[in-house]
Amino acid sequence: MDDHNYIPTTDNRLLRRIVRDYKYRGSSAQETIRRWPSVRAGENKWIFPYQENADVMFNTAMLFELAVIKPQAEEILEQVPENCDEYAEAYRLRKFLKYFSSLPFRNLPPTSLLREFLGGSSFKY
Repeated sequence: MDDHNYIPTTDNRLLRRIVRDYKYRGSSAQETIRRWPSVRAGENKWIFPYQENADVMFNTAMLFELAVIKPQAEEILEQVPENCDEYAEAYRLRKFLKYFSSLPFRNLPPTSLLREFLGGSSFKY
């Protein structure tokens, strides 16, 4: 974000997953946050040790991504009850998103990777 604060790619991926799980899997942010340590453990065991052996590897993060994800993610994160263990993480993510202005996603092309998470993709899954 500046010379002293970076945007963790883990937060970006978690926010993507929260929105996608809510929209397409019927999972609440609370459920996704609860499962996140298991997802990270799987990445550390099965993806990161082998990624350098892949024929092709590319970073799918986009400069404007958090601004586009923000409106949907905030709405979903606000549903996490204060009296649960996952609330602290939901609160931290909401606070993090306040650093970004919102951008509408309606102008994203239907082939954009972000459409996998936000909806409106021209690809069939």
